[in-house]
Amino acid sequence: MTESPSAAAADCEFVAVTEDDPEQVVTVTIDRPDARNALNGQVREELTRVCAAVDDSGFRVVVLTGSDESGAFVAGADVTELRERDAVEQRRASERPRVYETVESLRQPVIARLNGHALGGGLELALACDIRVAHADAKLGSPEINLGIIPGGGATQRLPRLVGEGQAMKLVLTGDLVDADEAEDIGLVEDVHGDEAFDDAVSDLAASMADHSPLALERGKDAVKAAGRMDLESGIEYEAELFAGLFATADKDEGIDAFLEGREPDWQSR
Repeated sequence: MTESPSAAAADCEFVAVTEDDPEQVVTVTIDRPDARNALNGQVREELTRVCAAVDDSGFRVVVLTGSDESGAFVAGADVTELRERDAVEQRRASERPRVYETVESLRQPVIARLNGHALGGGLELALACDIRVAHADAKLGSPEINLGIIPGGGATQRLPRLVGEGQAMKLVLTGDLVDADEAEDIGLVEDVHGDEAFDDAVSDLAASMADHSPLALERGKDAVKAAGRMDLESGIEYEAELFAGLFATADKDEGIDAFLEGREPDWQSR
């Protein structure tokens, strides 16, 4: 039997799992408060292990966040680790798949709950998610240039696809941080909420997706992601293939029958 996300997190020091809504929404929390959730090797390994269990589980939607005690989503990579590496060691550490690709390739939709700062590797982790919801006090940015380096976890590639080349250049080449409202204005995050609305907004978004067929969620995510990797004609052809494939599923029949009968569907995930 496949290990559950909770079981995978049981031995983790810095990553926790909450299954508030069994078989629907799972929350994965990075909790390294003394370092504001900085991504060191152990955090990356634990998060990768938990994500593997999530991917194999029946959960429909994933929420990825930082612990409230930490006051951050992820404040960046662990700079002390970076200082000790030479080029050969860094190339080895950069071998894919890394934690960013692991999160991006999850079959479930992933919501980044940006409860605080998402900087450097933390921003790259948020970019690997599918939707970003930020607390009004959060700040985002790629400050690596201040250390004499550039982003190395995918920001130079994912940022331009999300906010355009000019805005990506500003973030990467100045190292300046943007507040949550500006991040929303440039398309870096989808929603911004203050204290009273933040948690409800994340929960409502997750629940609104989790109400749907897991198969349709997976194929929908796959199709939208393909838009950034394919030309238009290839993407439309790929979408048509995914669309047609869902017509061989029980969930397609159940969804249409429920609609015609005026009732809620009972998804079978097959």
